[in-house]
Amino acid sequence: MGKGPLSGVKVVEFQGIGPGPFACMLLSDMGADVVRIDRKGGAGGSKFDVLARGRRSVALDLKNPADMIVALELISKADALVEGFRPGVMERLGLGPDEALKRNPKLVYGRMTGWGQDGPLAQAAGHDANYISITGALGAMGRTGANPSVPLNLVGDFGGGALYLAMGICAALVEAKTSGKGQVIDAAITDCTASLMAMMYGFRAAGMWTDNRDSNLLDGGAPFYDVYETSDGKYVTIGSLEPQFYALLLEKTGLKDDPAFSAQMDRNQWPAMEAKLTALIKTKTRDEWASIMEGTDVCFGPVLNMAEAPNHPHNVARKAFLEIDGVVQPAPAPRFSRTPGEVQGPPAKLGAHTDEVLAAWNIEARPS
Repeated sequence: MGKGPLSGVKVVEFQGIGPGPFACMLLSDMGADVVRIDRKGGAGGSKFDVLARGRRSVALDLKNPADMIVALELISKADALVEGFRPGVMERLGLGPDEALKRNPKLVYGRMTGWGQDGPLAQAAGHDANYISITGALGAMGRTGANPSVPLNLVGDFGGGALYLAMGICAALVEAKTSGKGQVIDAAITDCTASLMAMMYGFRAAGMWTDNRDSNLLDGGAPFYDVYETSDGKYVTIGSLEPQFYALLLEKTGLKDDPAFSAQMDRNQWPAMEAKLTALIKTKTRDEWASIMEGTDVCFGPVLNMAEAPNHPHNVARKAFLEIDGVVQPAPAPRFSRTPGEVQGPPAKLGAHTDEVLAAWNIEARPS
């Protein structure tokens, strides 16, 4: 049994890609017993598939009647289910919400899609960039005069998908303890990414945000909240939003007596301020600026690559990364004072735990 606040919770995961597996990784890291149903004869189990860590694998052929019975029995004993197919696929397999909830009325049925279970785009293919493009998020990212910047799929797949699905499952599990009833969670990346944009939509309604990229307080438009290149071709971040932090920035950079920086929120002065800061930051290396600013209230951070990040002293002290089978990867988060989570193991070989899971869940194996 896993350790963590979800210890004892049973989850059935139908093999998928991206946000579904990441949500299940989070649930497993928090102690849930996540059993992944893999396609019999398929591929999987690489130690580099970090999103697959901590689960047991049962290999089934869902077109085989005997294996279908096993799948339904797993569902009948689970607390939650996660699937990421296009709308209608699970129904056609005979594993849709109606059938699942009939067998297990307390089941939390989590559905992970890009466009949602309905709407004019529900059956269309898509990926992260497509989903975040209709929410206003992608259009708000990037520099003036350039294309919107395609971010890592942190914004849609993971932030606006997996995290909302995991939160929804946890919320529904709590509610089910009171009501005795399960429910279906429609986690659409478009819906959830729109939710992530709540603050920006509030700013826009208040006249504090424009649709012009690279001109706002938090999109690189403000010279005191931006990324700057250093003399060694690396980068640093500055986030001196508050007046006291801004004053410290001017002190550390030697600009406190420069009249161009006297009015922090005068947007007309921002281009001149940006130009001066750009030239100034480029006079020292990234590490030299870190020795001057890091750890102060300037709100400073060196921009690290993925080879450097696990070795940063703060990450080392916090044990923010760990190594499994030679693969460096993020540690479970967030942290719990009394019931800490942990990685329950490396990615499983496909079907490696079929007999073990069926025995542990008291399900009779049937010949295929």
